Amino acid sequence: MNTDDMLAALSRGEDETLRRLHARLADAAAADGLLDVAYRTIDSPVGRLLVAATERGLVRVAYVDQGSDAVLGELAERVSPRVLERPASLDTVARELDEYFGRVRTVFDLPLDLSLATGFRRNVITHLPDITYGSTATYADVARLVENPKAVRAVGTACATNPLPVVVPCHRVVRSDGTAGQYVGGAEAKRTLLDLEAAA
Repeated sequence: MNTDDMLAALSRGEDETLRRLHARLADAAAADGLLDVAYRTIDSPVGRLLVAATERGLVRVAYVDQGSDAVLGELAERVSPRVLERPASLDTVARELDEYFGRVRTVFDLPLDLSLATGFRRNVITHLPDITYGSTATYADVARLVENPKAVRAVGTACATNPLPVVVPCHRVVRSDGTAGQYVGGAEAKRTLLDLEAAA
C-alpha cells in the first residue's frame, strides 16, 4: 500500500467514524425528545431528493439541486432549529418512494405535516391528490376545484411552492394547451414523472 492508498484508507476510516458518531448523536437526540425534524437524502429517477419529517409526518420533499443548505435553513427557521440527519426516521418514506418510482405504488399512505403551506396555497396543496395517478388537470381546473376559478395564477404559484413535490402531485397540473409547463424540479423531472405514470 503506497502513501496515497494509506491516506485514502485513513480518510475512509475517519468518514466512517464521523458517520457512526453522527448516528449516535441523532439517536440520542430522538430518544431524549430533542429532535424535531429528521431528514435524509434518497436517489430517484428524477434526481436526488431531500426528505424531512416531523412527529406529525412528512414535512418536506426537495430536489437536492434546489440547495440542501437552503432547504435545511428553511426548516430550521420555519419548523424548528432542532434538525438532524437521521435516515432511519424516514425508512417508510424511502420505501414508498421506491415503490412509486417502481410503478408498484400509485397512492402514498404517508402522514403529512403541511405546516410549510398556509392559506390559499395550503388549500390548493390539499386538493392536488384529487388528481388521480396517471391523469392531469390544468391550472384552471384546479382553480375551479378549490372554488376560486379566477385564481389560475395563484394556483400556479401554489404548485411552484409545493413543499411536498412528488408525494403531493403538483406535477399532474399542466397548462391549458396540454404542455407540461414549469415544475420545481425542472421540466425534465416533470416530464419523467408524467411519463412514469402514463406508462403504468
